Amino acid sequence: MTSAVIITAAGRGSRAGGDVPKQWQMLGGAAVLQHTVAAFRAISGFSTIVVTLHPDDRARAATLGPGVHCVLGAGTRAQSVKNALEALVGLNIETVFIHDGARPFASLAMINRLRDALRTHKAAAPALAVTDALWRGESGRVMAVQSRAHLFRAQTPQAFHFAEILAAHRSHAGDAADDVEVARAAGLEVAIVDGDEENIKITLPGDFLRAERILAARRLAEPTKER
Repeated sequence: MTSAVIITAAGRGSRAGGDVPKQWQMLGGAAVLQHTVAAFRAISGFSTIVVTLHPDDRARAATLGPGVHCVLGAGTRAQSVKNALEALVGLNIETVFIHDGARPFASLAMINRLRDALRTHKAAAPALAVTDALWRGESGRVMAVQSRAHLFRAQTPQAFHFAEILAAHRSHAGDAADDVEVARAAGLEVAIVDGDEENIKITLPGDFLRAERILAARRLAEPTKER
């Protein structure tokens, strides 16, 4: 199936701190978003890479390299994704993967799990089962215990048959936490595949340190793979 990837990078990411949005902050000598784009360049089968950008970041787009189609984002994540989906209309895209720009470590194994799921489902997304105990808290105190049964930590990329997710976004009003929320609002069933613990989303300042450790470990492993 002809596939495209949409990488969302129009947000400001203020919780991460720094003088520039988190996706443009440096990680191992390159911007986080450069790593994210490179991860998908290294995975065959994507005919098109689309990146949603904030208007203030247009000058930075050249650093993403050739072959990246940039689309201006909007006031909400959902609207930014819709803009990117509309830009793919007419390109004979059959499936689309929608990914957070601040997740620089998407793996081939996870992409392949999603591709397999799309053979029998209209939508699929990676997730990790919640294994920690969960509490409800207020004012710094534990107020209640929450069951972790049937709970998952959602990740991206979230994968869809193109026509179905385009229709879902066209009919969606308001914002959404992710594209699974949009899909489910439109009545689409979403299959869950295994996520990846290294597929972290950089959100807070401390996440950069964890990302640096993952990147360093991968770079150390590269000569071993070549042998």
